Amino acid sequence: MEILDWIQLWFKNNCDGEWEYGSGIQITTLDNPGWDVEIDVSNTSLATFDIPWILNEHGKQDWYGVKIEDQKFNASGDAGKLKFLLELFKETVEKIERIKES
Repeated sequence: MEILDWIQLWFKNNCDGEWEYGSGIQITTLDNPGWDVEIDVSNTSLATFDIPWILNEHGKQDWYGVKIEDQKFNASGDAGKLKFLLELFKETVEKIERIKES
């Protein structure tokens, strides 16, 4: 499944008449240049998890960071990382769901 299809399905499955009126999913640009993805996970399997900011930097044009804090998934990366950041969110959701099932 393509990442945009997966994100759309994830969003649809989490809409409950209230959650979608909050922050939902925000994708913005950074001025360095880059991307910032913020996803409200307050009503999801990630709600009870906090992950401190992890920065992976291989150079000015090759970096990304991720955290879960205050029930928000936040990932940022260089200008070529938007698809990667969305896939990172998907991987995180799937890992947490596997942990919760164990």
